[in-house]
Formats: sequence, C-alpha cells, structure tokens
Amino acid sequence: MGRFNLKIFFIFLMWTPFANAGDYQVKIIAPLNNSNVTSPFEVCLEAKNLIVEPAKNGISKGKGHHHLLFSSLPNDLTKPLGKNNIVHMGDGSSCRSIELSPGIHSIRALFADGDHVPYKPYITDVIFVTVLH
Repeated sequence: MGRFNLKIFFIFLMWTPFANAGDYQVKIIAPLNNSNVTSPFEVCLEAKNLIVEPAKNGISKGKGHHHLLFSSLPNDLTKPLGKNNIVHMGDGSSCRSIELSPGIHSIRALFADGDHVPYKPYITDVIFVTVLH
C-alpha cells in the first residue's frame, strides 16, 4: 500500500462511525461532532452488541453502562472509574443533560461493567463541541 493510500486508510479508521472493541461498539449520536451547543445540552449514546443496563445489575459479559468524560482518561483503567470529571450513567440511561462552560470541549463516552471498570479493549467514542456564550 503506497504512502497516499495508507494515509487515506488511517483517516478512514479515525472516522468510522463506531469505536470498535471487537464486536462491541459505542457511539455518541448527539450532539454531532464539532457542533455548536448552548448549555445545558443533551448527550445521547448508542451501543451495538451491548446491553445497556443499571450498574446495580452487576457484571455480565456484554452488559454495562455508559460514562461521559470531559478530560483525559484516568491513569488506571483497570480500577473502577472515579467521580472527578466523569458522569456515571449507572442508571442504565443512554442520554444525559449536561452543563459545560463556554469554549471547546471534548466529550468521551466510555462503556464499563457493573463495577464501573471499563472493558478492555476500551469501548469508547469521542467528539468535540463548542459551547456558545
């Protein structure tokens, strides 16, 4: 594969609609990447080949719940996700209203099991939004 074709291939991988971790996939479906939004706004997620359920249901393969992160990933993803800059959607929901200050923000979806420990490989998606004044 030539350098040009390889570059196109990597661009294609970066823009695939779902972050792929084997057969499991998660995608932020609202707002759209690079959207302008006003706070508060709703973030909605979609999962493929996963069952989204409340955290209280425990740990079962292919089941879990969403988390939203607004900064870098925690250093140790083998442990339960903490509470700093993380929205836990442990109620099994797929949409959440959030408030962010004006400016450009990244929003990362991270799927985890009933104990809030992310799957490995990570099931994740990220978008950027500009929150208007």
